Amino acid sequence: MNKKLALISLLSFLALMITTQTARAATITSATLDKNTYLAGQTGYISVSVYNDKSEKIRVEELSATINYYYTDGTVYVQKFFTSATLPDEISPGQTETFQIPISLPTNIAAGYTNPTVEAKTDLWRTQDSRWTTSDHPTYPVKLYIESPYKQSSETLASNVNLLATTTIVFASAAAFLGFLVFARRIKPIPSQQP
Repeated sequence: MNKKLALISLLSFLALMITTQTARAATITSATLDKNTYLAGQTGYISVSVYNDKSEKIRVEELSATINYYYTDGTVYVQKFFTSATLPDEISPGQTETFQIPISLPTNIAAGYTNPTVEAKTDLWRTQDSRWTTSDHPTYPVKLYIESPYKQSSETLASNVNLLATTTIVFASAAAFLGFLVFARRIKPIPSQQP
């Protein structure tokens, strides 16, 4: 009975070890947006660096960014963007490749923060049997800020008011200076001398 229990325990332990081991072939070392702030309807891109941390070459099969966001009416929407690079792309051991994922925000996206997730699907080259094997799918979170159109319009209004005030002060100063010149340089009559 103890031998069966020991065998079952050993098989369970081995099964657990096999399922928890995955071939990690790549790491996403960074994912950055091209702007700090976006407006509704703007386009941009995410720069993604993929590092090969294995002793064999890897290839990137797919690189994407998934954005969950709300429309202004409260509807939830999920959109997935893919890299513009030609894939698959091989990366040598210890090397890093940088890719760009173009993004385009809808015109009715709600303002605020959203957290896109960048994901790379990679394969690992197995020299022992000369073939590619599916590997891991590293992910990397990004923080994206969409500015409110009301904030933009209030900043535009404030900028226009500041421009108007500055222009008014410049013209008033110029008029005052010209007035000073006209009145200060008035021709004064020479007093006549009487004998």
